[in-house]
Amino acid sequence: MLFGMPTLLETKTPEVCAELCHELGLAFVELSMDMPEYQVDRLDVKKLRHIADKHQIFYTIHLSGFLNPCDFNDKIATAHVETALEAIETAKVLAMPILNMHLPSGDYFTLPDRKVCLFDEYEAEFLQKLAAFRDACTKATGSADMKICVENTRAFQQPFGVKGLALLLESPVFAVTFDIGHDAGNDFKQRPLINQHIGRLHHMHMHDAKERSSHLTFGEGDLDLAGYLDLAQIHNCRIVLEVKTVEGLRRSVEWLKERERLHG
Repeated sequence: MLFGMPTLLETKTPEVCAELCHELGLAFVELSMDMPEYQVDRLDVKKLRHIADKHQIFYTIHLSGFLNPCDFNDKIATAHVETALEAIETAKVLAMPILNMHLPSGDYFTLPDRKVCLFDEYEAEFLQKLAAFRDACTKATGSADMKICVENTRAFQQPFGVKGLALLLESPVFAVTFDIGHDAGNDFKQRPLINQHIGRLHHMHMHDAKERSSHLTFGEGDLDLAGYLDLAQIHNCRIVLEVKTVEGLRRSVEWLKERERLHG
């Protein structure tokens, strides 16, 4: 298994990230496009390659959590699709094996007696746009050794999300990311869909969690981390230690080393 780290608020440059990654004995940095410095049009590919070679690491990309190629506004949806395609081209140049994306959850209408998810209400349009996104990404990826991994969100608990994930996985370019904290924070209601597509599991976001608190340092919550690590090993997953502070990351690495899950 290869372990990596997320980009943190404390590590605002690729150089600082790579230095910490190498110091901790991790293999890769997942660049978050939620942050301004990691927008595709701001990335210096030559510099990133030099940094990666210097510190003997590689990169993955976490597309924005707000990426929504199924937005009902066609102009907005097109911008999101183009952003993803630009990220694919950057990933190809840097030989990134993983692009991570959230399955969009859409908006809700709150009625007197219930909340209605608009992607469920307008499922046909949602699926049509998602299929077009899938096909565009598949074409752009071509023969590159890369997977676009779809991370579990609350959409995994909705009928439109069940159909949407299956639609994306019709392309061999797409795979699954299992964020164990997202699942735990939703009473483990996302795990059944993960299990349904377990053969497509390629990537994991791992952190501890307790009740509604997530992104905890390893050992500070009540999740069966050893069991999740075994699952990751079975499916040869790359694992992002998705804690949110440098100190939490250091302690999580020590937790892994103490249990002989991470060496070096």
